[in-house]
Amino acid sequence: QVQLVESGGGLVQAGGSLRLACTVSKNIADINEIGWYRQAPGKQREWVARISRGGSPMYEESKKGRFTISRDNAKNTVYLQMNRLKAEDTAVYFCNAVQWYRSQEYVYWGQGTQVTVSA
Repeated sequence: QVQLVESGGGLVQAGGSLRLACTVSKNIADINEIGWYRQAPGKQREWVARISRGGSPMYEESKKGRFTISRDNAKNTVYLQMNRLKAEDTAVYFCNAVQWYRSQEYVYWGQGTQVTVSA
């Protein structure tokens, strides 16, 4: 089992920045991918970014240039730096971990952290 705890959400004005953190209960060097998703009220959960075990980041196209995902293996933490925030970035942000073991995929989710961007 893998536990994920998100932190860093809050209320910020449009144009501002926030850094979210996802702290993982095990060595993240052993986890294939860790990513961020978000879910706005009344909308489906959408993928934001992910980072591989090797450190390669990937972003949903519209987040490129504003969001940066990074990892600190020593702290077992993955970060999402969000800049130039917009009202439409308001959502609950979830951390996600994907681990493959013996051809099985295991997916874990955190509880989420609320991000509210005021216009």
